[in-house]
Amino acid sequence: MSRLHLYAAACAVSLTPAIAPAEGAATAPAPVTTVVQSATGKKLTTVHVLAPITVMDWPDQNSENPSARVNTPLTILSFDKEQVPPLPKPEALLTNPFGWNKWLRDRGIALMMDNTNEYTGAISKPTPGYGLRQGSSNAGQYSLENDIDWEKLAGIRGFSTHAVVVGRYGIPASRMFGDNLNPSSEIYGAGGNVVVHLVYAYGEETLGNGHFDIAAGRIPFLNDFSANPLYCNFQNNAFCGNPKASSDNTTHSSYPDAVWATRIRVRPTKSTYIQTGVYFAQAGIYGNVQYRTGFKFNGSDINGEAVPVEAGWEPLFGKDHLPGHYKVGYAIDNAPHKDNYYDINGNPYVVTGLAQRTVNYSWAAWFLADQMLFRHHTPGNPDAGLVVLGGFYANSPRTQTRAQQYEIGFVDSGFWKARPLDGIGVNFTYVRVPNSVSDTQRLQLARGLALMNGSYGIRATAKCLKRTTVFM
Repeated sequence: MSRLHLYAAACAVSLTPAIAPAEGAATAPAPVTTVVQSATGKKLTTVHVLAPITVMDWPDQNSENPSARVNTPLTILSFDKEQVPPLPKPEALLTNPFGWNKWLRDRGIALMMDNTNEYTGAISKPTPGYGLRQGSSNAGQYSLENDIDWEKLAGIRGFSTHAVVVGRYGIPASRMFGDNLNPSSEIYGAGGNVVVHLVYAYGEETLGNGHFDIAAGRIPFLNDFSANPLYCNFQNNAFCGNPKASSDNTTHSSYPDAVWATRIRVRPTKSTYIQTGVYFAQAGIYGNVQYRTGFKFNGSDINGEAVPVEAGWEPLFGKDHLPGHYKVGYAIDNAPHKDNYYDINGNPYVVTGLAQRTVNYSWAAWFLADQMLFRHHTPGNPDAGLVVLGGFYANSPRTQTRAQQYEIGFVDSGFWKARPLDGIGVNFTYVRVPNSVSDTQRLQLARGLALMNGSYGIRATAKCLKRTTVFM
């Protein structure tokens, strides 16, 4: 996976996580030396104290700022004299060409452009007889992000705006070997096959030094809920940018498409938060009629509302301030969904040929966690350390394809001091398909019909092991 970052129309090259620190980015906590001397100047003792982390770690790519904000407790976020949190500033080679970037940021304007390419391929041949083949391909995306601190630009206390547009290209290799449950590339899909596609555009008001935050506009549901920037260390769509089960329900709008929404986040203490919101579901999401460019705002196909609630605890453990993130959430919606098995009369729709029953309700629940176990104290990488992560996501088995998803893995960065930004990660996921889907597919298979969800056989479970190695 490779990325190209541009700041204020200046080219800068970067690979995840980065090859050069951003201007003003966080630095690793350094030992502070205190020397105690006697009256005659004789040295008595030397004390080394680890300086606390008091700054925010910057996202390493466009569009990660919303999830990074959720995962940044107030214990490590410095507001200075402002109410608006620091604007995102990913690492890049050229951080301030001709002084343009500093001039804009001094006035509260951040412009970032990046390019992501994900090349994948099958190392073994797929099962014969299904029209599949062994192969490889590239999927990619270019994006432009604009974040404006209106408190700095125009004196509007606590107000900021955020917008991202993208263009997508290529094809994921998983289409060649038939993996529809865990697509090989998260960067593919729903881009409308246009040069410019709007992902999101919204305003945000932050007050009380981060204790209260409200956003409204065109916002993806999964920007803030069940989100974690760590997941995009893995390019497989089972993980990045959320557990794949989270987007089964189309009322849970996902990057690169958004819906009209408002979201409120409250931080009762510096290490806890609770957030909720209302997201107006649209029937045409991810399709070309309503969402080809993303600039069609009429909302004529709004067919319900989704209301999520999520609470999180973000502690820093021990003298090394080892960060952890523990979050639990639940979401309900009242949009119409097709029943996986029954028709309008309560019989199998495959047998009767009648329309599927409409269920005007669905739900989802999740628990996600990550914890740094130890730091490597590698110069040049403030985040160097071993992080373990895991999670569970559940959906309504009546209306969704993925009933449950379990995942566990680790990310280790900065373990090689000569190459401080190198890292390696391994993640494993297990997806369980509900009985309602399996039973319907059995009936379809017995009648020679195409299987639901584009499957090539009866689905019960799916497993995915993903390893990512980043060499800088």
